[in-house]
This record gives sequence, structure tokens and C-alpha cells, in this order.
Amino acid sequence: MFLNSTSVDVIRRINWDSQGTPAGVPCGRPRDRLDLGLRGRGTAGYRSALTSQTRTVAWAAAFSKPVFTRKGTLVLESQHAVSVGIDVSKENLDMDFAPNRRPFRFPNTPAGHGAIVERLAAMEMRVIVIEATGGYERAVVAELMVAGMPVVVVNPRQVRDFARAQGRLAKTDQLDAAVLADFGLAIQPPQRPLPDVETRQIREKLARRRQLIQMVTSESNRLEHATSPAVRRSIESVLELLRKQLQQIENDLDQTIRCSSAWQEKAELMQSVPGIGPQVSRTLLIQLPELGQCSRQQIAALVGVAPLNRDSGKLRGRRTIWGGRPEVRANLYMATLSATRFNPKIRKHYQHLLEAGKCKKLALTACMRKLLTILNAMIREKKTWHTANP
Repeated sequence: MFLNSTSVDVIRRINWDSQGTPAGVPCGRPRDRLDLGLRGRGTAGYRSALTSQTRTVAWAAAFSKPVFTRKGTLVLESQHAVSVGIDVSKENLDMDFAPNRRPFRFPNTPAGHGAIVERLAAMEMRVIVIEATGGYERAVVAELMVAGMPVVVVNPRQVRDFARAQGRLAKTDQLDAAVLADFGLAIQPPQRPLPDVETRQIREKLARRRQLIQMVTSESNRLEHATSPAVRRSIESVLELLRKQLQQIENDLDQTIRCSSAWQEKAELMQSVPGIGPQVSRTLLIQLPELGQCSRQQIAALVGVAPLNRDSGKLRGRRTIWGGRPEVRANLYMATLSATRFNPKIRKHYQHLLEAGKCKKLALTACMRKLLTILNAMIREKKTWHTANP
């Protein structure tokens, strides 16, 4: 058998073991010519495949993607790099891998979190995918991040749509972990910086403020229809307590913003716009940190005020908004209602749309997007309303 120098060099690099199997081939696979796609090809087939092997190795080395091992060490992606999916519940953490299935279950406790980190420490990983589950995932995500592992928190809706696209309709904790692993392997979601402890606490206070407002509204409605003096006294005492807590939460939020020079500057810029008050500026600062860092198209899509097409063939469907961040959108809606009366630029745009035959809801949505675009540009350029709009 005659081999050129390149083929001989490849044979040396393949490092045949004593049984005639290339080192690194997983156990249980056939050990004959079928491994290299050479069945029935003869000597010429070996020469062709070995030359192809050289090109494949070279291209793989040049274009391999990075993966992470223990302590966040960056290595080239190999055939053994896996995607990890962790399904989180209140009591348990179900973990699975892709492409090779190896299901595990750990308790959702500090001891269970440590066991997960210990098991994953020696592995090469593309990504660890975890669904957002209302807070139960925070502890294990923090533990994985401290260990320097590539953890990504994803939207559950996206993962469920991915499962349906594959025809997976059944749903259990273990099946969800397998779907998460496959999602990470196929989609490879990008890593994003997670909010720090201070930001999470501020968001919790903002959420608590919304809850208190809802309770105040509910108790006020009950008081309106209550006729018993004892019931009215009970409702009034509850209302007094809720209003005190609401005022305390608002004072804490304002104090936090004043203590941060960057947040205070952004809040002053936003509140210079007619229609933007303290509550809207607080919500935008805390719930929309990307403001001023994205293009106008990106920020509109992020909030959920970008018109989405619904076209097919000759059909031109009605554009609608969908998705985004509902808390930000609700506050922006109320600010826009005020701006259509007191902000000259927004009022002019609103009247122009109404005169063009647009319905009021559509015109308000368009004004929300315009107001958001103005705020995004002001934060990016660090200009007040009067400076940006002489």
C-alpha cells in the first residue's frame, strides 16, 4: 500500500491503539472500516479519507467554538462538549444532558446546588440552560455563576415553543430538563449579565409597590360598598396601613436613586420630558436598563411597542404589538396619555395620526413608540428635553 507523506502524518496523529481503533472513538462503536466511512473502498479509499481527515482536523481547529470547564477555563469545543438543561421546581432540580442523555435529580437546597457544581466541574460545557421560574432558580444560578460556569436563564415560552416544534407534547420535570438541554445545543442562547443583588432588591421593591397599589384599590372599592360600621372601620385601618407601607417603599426607591449619581442623572433627564414623572422614570431605570444603549428599533421591540407584520402571500394582515415587558409598557402608556395633552411634540404627532384616520388606540401606541425613541436618544446623548427639542 502506497501512502503520501500527508497520509502517513495523519496516521501517526490518529494514534492507533493495539486493537486497531483510533484513540478517542467512543466505546461500543464498530471498530472496522465503517468508522471512517471506508467499507469496500480499498487502499484508494483509505488515502482519500485520510486526506479528508487532515482537512477536517485543520478546519475544526480553526473554527472551533469556545466552551467552559472548571473555574471558567476557556477551551476549544470538542465532540465531548455537552449542553446541560436544569428544570427547576420548588423542591427538586432535574438535570439532563445533550446529545447524550444522563438524567439526574438533586434537591433544590444549598447541598443540592453544591452537588450540581461538583458534578459539572470536570465537564466541558457549551451552555447550562435554566428556565425562569419566578425566583426558585436564583440560588442555583448564583452558585453556577460563582463557579464560573456558562449559565443562561431563558424565557419558558421559547423553550415550550421549541418542544412543540419537535412534536414533544408531554411534559414532566425530567422531560423538561431534556428539552432544555436540546434547546441549548440547537439554539445556543447567548450569555447575558444577570442583575446584581442591589438591582434585584430594587426590582422586588418596585414589584411590591405595584402589589400595594392593587391592594389599596381593592380595599377602596370594598369601602365604597360597605354599609356596616364595623366593616368600614376594618377596611379603613387596613387602608391606612397599606398607604403607610406604600409611602415607605416609594421613599426607599427615591433614596436609592439619589444615592447613585448615574441613576440620578438619567432620572433628571427623563423627568425633563413633559409627561414623564417620578414613577415612570423609576420604572424605566429599574426595568429597562438597556435604555440609551440600543437602537430605536431594538428598544421598541424590547418594550413591546414595535409593530409586527402578519403577511402571507397576497394577504397583508394588520400590524400588532406583542411580547416585551408589560410593566414598562403599562407605565409608558400612562405617560403617553399625559404627553398627548401636555407635550407639544407628542400632542402634534397624536393629532396628525387622528386626522389621518387612525383609531385612538393605534395612535396612542404610535405615540408610545415615539416617546420611547425620544427618551432613548436623550439618555444616549445625555441631553435634556429643552436641549434636544429647542
